[in-house]
Amino acid sequence: MIESWRWYGDLDKITLPEIAQTGATGIVTALHDIPYGKVWPIEAIRARQAAIAADLDLHWNVVESLPIHEAIKKGDGDLDPLFANYRQSMANLAACGVQVICYNFMPLLDWTRTDLAAPVAKGGTALRFSQARMAAFEIHMLKREGAEADYSDEVRAQASAWIARATQQDRDTLLTSIMAGLPGAYDRYDIDSLRLALDGYRGIDRDTLRANYARFLAEIIPTAQDLGIRMCVHPDDPPRDILGLPRMVSNADDIEWILGQQDALENGLTLCSGSLGANPVNDVPAIAHQFADRIHFAHLRNVTKDPDGSFQEAAHLEGDTDMPALVAALLDEEDRRRQAGRADAEIPFRPDHGHELLSDIGSGTHPGYPLIGRLRGLAELRGVIAGLGYRSQG
Repeated sequence: MIESWRWYGDLDKITLPEIAQTGATGIVTALHDIPYGKVWPIEAIRARQAAIAADLDLHWNVVESLPIHEAIKKGDGDLDPLFANYRQSMANLAACGVQVICYNFMPLLDWTRTDLAAPVAKGGTALRFSQARMAAFEIHMLKREGAEADYSDEVRAQASAWIARATQQDRDTLLTSIMAGLPGAYDRYDIDSLRLALDGYRGIDRDTLRANYARFLAEIIPTAQDLGIRMCVHPDDPPRDILGLPRMVSNADDIEWILGQQDALENGLTLCSGSLGANPVNDVPAIAHQFADRIHFAHLRNVTKDPDGSFQEAAHLEGDTDMPALVAALLDEEDRRRQAGRADAEIPFRPDHGHELLSDIGSGTHPGYPLIGRLRGLAELRGVIAGLGYRSQG
């Protein structure tokens, strides 16, 4: 497996020399300064590659992500120019030798959390999704029509109790936390602009969004086949409908539907153990076995779930997912690919969403992407991989 590390370029507090010291060699990044729907120029791609490769034994091995314009998700207007731009960006990346593209099809928001600094028992902080706080946001702050029906009586009562004691700063912090998953330097939504954005999805149900996603795949995957690019969709995070918007990639049935729309190796999956692991119905190692040949990239992290639907980022070898079993499934697939003579036998992975530990705290890194917390995760995963490799040779 190829040890990789997500880097936000000039927006990142963590430097490439620091990343090199972790031992990871693959850099997972994107051109976050380019607006959605615009072409990524070859010159900009090469400039990013040159910055990464400067005497550090690093290389840009995965794009995360090449964003999909909201108009494509909504099926809104003349989409031909947007699809053409997306294909041209793919061609430019392929011309520069970058051939794995992670993307998502989540409406409006990327990953969503309600707490960016939930305390961890032995010190440090973690990302958390509180069902009660999300309910407080939707019902009492956003005042989304129909939101009450999406939450249990108990959660609604907890939400009412929280909002009753919340200060304006508490409310502002909650909004900031929910917006934190949006990548890059783009402006986040405030309450009014989020309501307006949600209005743009009125009448778009799960079937409509699926149809729009199927069109995206039909427009893009043949180009990926021509270019030798591996497209790999990231699961929804959290893996459930939020803000009244349907989600497309939350369980094994969803993944099977997506991969079946274009039955090609280039139509693949980013196996995110944290996103899938937050859904109680998902057996993540089993999902890895089921779709092993279409996994082109892996995010390895762990979560601990609560009965009400809340969850918190756990240490990489703790939480509800059996990480050694998951890693074993990926290593088995690598062995199968080697025996089949596939050039892409090794699967790139990155430690995802680490705890803020020690000097991470207050350092201002992107939420969920501290240095020491992810280094701890990488070291633990490295140990699991080494141990399983030794066992397989014994």
